[in-house]
Amino acid sequence: MKLPLNMLAHMRTATRNLMGQGPAAATEAIQQALAAAGLAPQAASAQQPPPQAMRDINPPPAPPPAPPSAQARAAQPQADAAPEAPPVPPTPAQAAQDFAQDFMARLGVPVGLGQHSFDMPSFEMPSFHPPGFNAPATTPAELPAGAQFIDGVYRNHAGTRSYKLYIPSSYHGQAMPLIVMLHGCTQNPDDFAAGTQMNALAEEKECFVVYPAQTQGANSSRCWNWFNAIDQQRDQGEPSLIAGIARQVIDDYPVNEREVFVAGLSAGGAMAVIVGTLYPDLFSAVGVHSGLPFASAKDLPSALAAMKGGAMPNAQRQAPAGGVPIIVFHGDRDTTVNPRNGDELIAQGVRSQAGGKAAKAASMDGSVPNGHRYTRTTHSQADGSPLGEHWVIHGAGHAWSGGSGSGSYTDGKGPDASREMLRFFKTVS
Repeated sequence: MKLPLNMLAHMRTATRNLMGQGPAAATEAIQQALAAAGLAPQAASAQQPPPQAMRDINPPPAPPPAPPSAQARAAQPQADAAPEAPPVPPTPAQAAQDFAQDFMARLGVPVGLGQHSFDMPSFEMPSFHPPGFNAPATTPAELPAGAQFIDGVYRNHAGTRSYKLYIPSSYHGQAMPLIVMLHGCTQNPDDFAAGTQMNALAEEKECFVVYPAQTQGANSSRCWNWFNAIDQQRDQGEPSLIAGIARQVIDDYPVNEREVFVAGLSAGGAMAVIVGTLYPDLFSAVGVHSGLPFASAKDLPSALAAMKGGAMPNAQRQAPAGGVPIIVFHGDRDTTVNPRNGDELIAQGVRSQAGGKAAKAASMDGSVPNGHRYTRTTHSQADGSPLGEHWVIHGAGHAWSGGSGSGSYTDGKGPDASREMLRFFKTVS
């Protein structure tokens, strides 16, 4: 569905109005915007019923009715059906949720099993638990002898975030690379570590891995707020917290500062792009799985439009010049974040690094035994130095490619995104 530009303008106005005004005012503001665009659902345009009198939601149980007499049973062998109770009007919160779900459906965003509705003050990415996908990991994986998976906390003017740092058993004081991993919506560090198997690769490749944790206070589905304007600025919001976590680990351990990388999935992938773009002095490369381009949204309506397929003018998606190398994975059957975002993301990343110079591109097709086929396109400068890689995984949806079923949102059919990201990071360091 192609969204009219005036609809987005009305929605942005509604978004500004709804912040901090409560669910009733929020619903009314969005309804007005959709009505102005000619897209208001019937349920939203219906007159609201008068408020109901308050009552105890847990009244004491009524005594059971006396059993009918034998004469009554004989005279009425089949009890008459009880009169149908009048429909109970929805509460304001229910009306807001019904409206939000209808709005998401009109934009083509899946609203199936396991999804959440809107959190008005801080829009949450739809949670995507397609049937057949595994639930989040509930227990941490067993550690190899000598390895550590420790808790940490970082604070600055933007707030506080906890994190978990994996220290491989091979660490004995030597300098090692650092990978910053940003989880997707509803996930946490233990779950993301289990699904991506990045800790196992850290044992093999000898590197630190840190997993910042989003809070429910910042986003009720624990999504990184990639669509907020404040969270797209250097030294502000969540980018400053994530960069601060990386710097705190660098201060505490002998990290090779030329080998600090950031990667993420979905909302975490979109935030990884933002952080890598804003801090090229800190991060040497970016890995993105099922994410979105830099500054692809500024508010709730543009976030939904970007997920659907991209609505902001191309000029507004330009990343600052002088970016860092990037590797992108995206399934071509992804119905949560349109695969066109992967195309735009790699084009944006290559453009920001090339500085107007021509870049070379080469594509090859491959397949994983008993798994997915894929198309891998490499982008490089004239001298052969890498600018980026784009992996389109044929038949894959919104899940970490090659991940383990011990974590959520993974597709074990491969290719192995974690291993390929570390291989790419090694080539650019």
